[in-house]
Amino acid sequence: MDWRDEGVLLSMRKHGESAAIIEVFTPAHGRHAGVVRGGGGRRMAPILQPGNQLSLDWRARLEDHIGAFTVEPLRARAPALMADRAALAGLSATCALLSFSLPEREPHAAFYSASIALFDRLGEPGWEVDYLRWEMQLLDEMGYGLDLATCAVTGSRDDLAYVSPKTGRAVSRKGAGEYAPRLLKLPEVLMGQGPASAVEIAQGLTLTGHFLANRLVPELGRRTLPEARQRLVDTLARQSARPSDTR
Repeated sequence: MDWRDEGVLLSMRKHGESAAIIEVFTPAHGRHAGVVRGGGGRRMAPILQPGNQLSLDWRARLEDHIGAFTVEPLRARAPALMADRAALAGLSATCALLSFSLPEREPHAAFYSASIALFDRLGEPGWEVDYLRWEMQLLDEMGYGLDLATCAVTGSRDDLAYVSPKTGRAVSRKGAGEYAPRLLKLPEVLMGQGPASAVEIAQGLTLTGHFLANRLVPELGRRTLPEARQRLVDTLARQSARPSDTR
């Protein structure tokens, strides 16, 4: 059994004295693991960094075996982000959520393209909005997409300001009424209305985090979301609290 594809490296751990087991996300073969001989050595260390894009050859005696990868670098991402703690945290969170969420060996070609687009945007102005929208796409890809088209109470498309934490449907200010404090805030940026403030990014991450934690996590039989996501949330919060700091 063998195939050739490209993919983004999600994780790497050493295996034995010199090998490594890597996990990659590919367009045609989904999330896939395999052994890289010599992958635990210094020569391969710059190549086997999470977020790097790789050319991959996978071989195994049987299809259900873990198999072995031969890898070649296509694009390195982490080195360019080393001076930007928030963007580096975004890269780690993206890799962790892909590894956490995606079924093994199940293709998600369109979502692969969306994920590569996010990786390419990290560190550029406004990347935080792209990350937030990517988490919305992740929810949709996993079958837990939010319905933000109309108000769940009035049916109106106007003045949508909240999301029901139970149903994932949008609610207008009028429809919310006295129940507004019990609902999740819907930031305007997710409705395509203007640039996002730090407050809106935080509101959006609270929104997506609620459904990731309360819908996706139980479905996967896990206890919590990856710690890398919370580190990103915390890093963005610290950054917004000190707007004069340099990255």
